[in-house]
Amino acid sequence: MSKGLYEKMAQSIIDGDADASAALAKEAIAMGLHPLDAITKGFVIGVNTVGDAFGRGEAFLPELVMAGEAMKAAVAILDPELKKLGTKRRTLGKVVIATVEGDIHEIGKSLVATMLGASGFEVYDLGVDTPSEKIIGKALEVNADIIAMSALLTTTMGRQKEVIEELEKEGLRNKFKVIVGGAPITRDWVKTIGADGYSEDAVSAVAIAKQLLGIE
Repeated sequence: MSKGLYEKMAQSIIDGDADASAALAKEAIAMGLHPLDAITKGFVIGVNTVGDAFGRGEAFLPELVMAGEAMKAAVAILDPELKKLGTKRRTLGKVVIATVEGDIHEIGKSLVATMLGASGFEVYDLGVDTPSEKIIGKALEVNADIIAMSALLTTTMGRQKEVIEELEKEGLRNKFKVIVGGAPITRDWVKTIGADGYSEDAVSAVAIAKQLLGIE
């Protein structure tokens, strides 16, 4: 019986239908289905399907955004149930993510945060226009594995470098993997500032994060 439900859950994410995903999450709870199963056997399958299609150029940014929103809607309903059961989703790692100081671009960063969360990372999204000390402070506070920074302007790119320099100065550089992203970011820039990786989109951000932490 639950197999058909799992398929519907995956489909609601593929369709980017947040109302359907929320309704299916509620249905799963009413049926006594374990919320963890709903997430991993249902909704995440949909996220992966859309991510793979995006990687092949068969799906585009709007579909990715809608899939992310549908996933958020389902998780918002299922997470409290998990807490009630005292079950934590196995997290792949902790990521602190932010758009750097002076930059108020939200969409790309939020999409990366959503996709990382949907894929099993514990994500701390600090929003936009985030000072370097706040990013580093949060990473230390939550004992993050990865710091992810977005910059959409050539004028704010330097803030990514600033965070890495600050980490080095404080002897913390080896404590965190650093991923950068944003329209003006190139492989050369990554090399110049000594970041661990960069992603051009939300799907590759998840792949890079897994790769850096040695997760298959």
